[in-house]
Amino acid sequence: MNPRLRFLAGATLLAAAVSLSAADRNWDAYLGDAGATHYSTLKGIDAKNVAGLKKAWEYRSGGTAENNRSQIQCNPLVIDGILYGTSPTLNLFAVDAATGTEKWHFEPNDARGGLNRGLTMWQDGKERQLMYCAGRFLYAINPETGRPIPTFGVEGRIDLAEGLDRDVTGLYLVSNTPGAIYRDLIIMPIRVGEGPAPAAAGHIRAFDVRTGKRRWIFHTIPFPGEKGHDTWPKDSWEKVGGANNWPGLVIDQARGLAFMPTGSASYDFYGADRAGQNLYSNCLLALDAATGELKWHFQFVHHDLWDRDPPAPPVLCEVTRDGKKIPAVAQTLKSGHVWVFNRETGESLFPWREEPVPQSTVPGEVSWPTQPFPLKPAPFTRQRFTAAEATDRTPAAREYVLKRLAELDPSAPFAPPSLRGAIMMPGTDGGGEWGGPAVDPKGILYVNSSELPYTFTLVPTALFASGASQQYAQLCLSCHGPKMEGNPSANIPSLVNVGSRLKADDIVALLRTGKGVMPSFNFLPNPAKEALAQFLTVPPLEGGTPRPEPGSITTPPANSAYVITGYNRFLDPDGYPGIKPPWGTLNAIDLNTGEYLWRRPLGDPPKPYPGETRPPGTENYGGPVVTAGGVLFLAATTDEKFRAFSTATGELLWETQLPAAGFATPATYEVNGKQFVVIACGGGKQGNRSGDSYVAFALP
Repeated sequence: MNPRLRFLAGATLLAAAVSLSAADRNWDAYLGDAGATHYSTLKGIDAKNVAGLKKAWEYRSGGTAENNRSQIQCNPLVIDGILYGTSPTLNLFAVDAATGTEKWHFEPNDARGGLNRGLTMWQDGKERQLMYCAGRFLYAINPETGRPIPTFGVEGRIDLAEGLDRDVTGLYLVSNTPGAIYRDLIIMPIRVGEGPAPAAAGHIRAFDVRTGKRRWIFHTIPFPGEKGHDTWPKDSWEKVGGANNWPGLVIDQARGLAFMPTGSASYDFYGADRAGQNLYSNCLLALDAATGELKWHFQFVHHDLWDRDPPAPPVLCEVTRDGKKIPAVAQTLKSGHVWVFNRETGESLFPWREEPVPQSTVPGEVSWPTQPFPLKPAPFTRQRFTAAEATDRTPAAREYVLKRLAELDPSAPFAPPSLRGAIMMPGTDGGGEWGGPAVDPKGILYVNSSELPYTFTLVPTALFASGASQQYAQLCLSCHGPKMEGNPSANIPSLVNVGSRLKADDIVALLRTGKGVMPSFNFLPNPAKEALAQFLTVPPLEGGTPRPEPGSITTPPANSAYVITGYNRFLDPDGYPGIKPPWGTLNAIDLNTGEYLWRRPLGDPPKPYPGETRPPGTENYGGPVVTAGGVLFLAATTDEKFRAFSTATGELLWETQLPAAGFATPATYEVNGKQFVVIACGGGKQGNRSGDSYVAFALP
């Protein structure tokens, strides 16, 4: 070879190696990279030395709610030694990733708390923008100064409620999950209402990263003349909401393909107003990232009545078949299934079949006769809750659970909500949850899972008097319950005697703006908001007689003929899950073969389980991180611990107590030759205390 060519080739390889090394030191995209693999090539911390991890620093971001209902779900970015994250109140900050020393913080104008799961960095040469959402506003921030970039949108932000091709005035719309970058576009997820109230449509849009202008839109509820329009009633494109990409998306940069899962249509549990298959709800969509053109889709649930939307972004990976590498995209589901597709064609890489399922008996409902089931891999949660699985913790607990089981419809996959009461196994939080799985270069998928049954009972809104009490049934009952007692495990406060804590005007303000996980109900006319607030603040009469209706003020008619009585975990009389353990698991699945490599319980219940010899596990929220060092890092559990496991065997290698539960996905990175792993400790779910800390660990 010509010496000059040899020198140039060597220089090119060296430059590539330097570039690769820099990329590997960073955690520069949500969930690690454009494919959301949760994977890092770092191996300074490995299976042999991970037991020596110590706390390196702790950053207090501020904003913890005194009522323990604030959270941090942020998977931070770490780029060139700077960590970017968000607080419980959605303030944005930058800290030194080696020491935790704050560099700057930014307070958005409209943040009132809520959720944020991560951030997006766009770079073109020396031009960089840090992009994140607070509520419904997408901000472009200068990562050096923490100030908005004024050329983006209006003074550095755009309103995601605009440009949806439908009027969404007063309707709930936010973005909890960061967008994904393709060239000079940011493609944005949104979260919309899922209850029986009117809801915004979840159309998917791409925006110019420099100006904030909309560049394309894909109608997830198709307009007249668009493919899929005939799977809905003719007026659905104007009225029905949902079918939104709320969990986030991944982009195959080389192929220019964006893969995004879509949610269920609203209302989640009763769909008489949306008879049909309902494309493109509950789908994995493959869109041309540059134009929004649909390349292929697969629908996981037809005419969803279970809130069974895919809960996390898919992951990009390669699988081997007959000695050949196939570019694949894998999607985990709340039901505990994993689907694996050829990225280019949409062909399932494992066999599946469409099977008959139980049909709805609720008046007006027309459920879909069949649903798709993958035959491999086997589901990573149990699919039924029967007498054989009823708790045997104590004879009294088992007797209670068996009696309750006999009062409900028989447990089966896709058994629809009913007036008698139906069992969903696993419940609406999964199975798989929003933290999502990790996947390594060998095609091994690691997914944590909750394994609890829920019950769902529909009640007619006509049972409630017209006016404000019917509005309570329509808007509030699904979360706060028929007795207004709330659900502490789901962060939903009691409204019993709420008048002693809040004035009617305060409640009107909350109905107008929403707060935290509570959506806005600003679509209600002011008299309706005032009537509902007065209804809530008037104490019940003695003996439990219902509270009186407020005067003769009328409110809008009910939007749904039926609503659920709440998201109810099936618990025994002592508050433990009514099903035998495990209640939380961590699983390793070989996507090349569809076989499990190992499976283990995850988590220790905060309350002791007397006499239990099987590790029970706990519900868990937040995903894992996998490294080339053979270590899997995961917090997620209600016991407020952070753990490291062997990727080869699932063996527990290290654990530590956190200042609050880490219901978030960690990040790992390297600064000055030292590898760190960091986790946001926000707590605030399942009755856990709230926190505001980011805690980083490293070897001494």
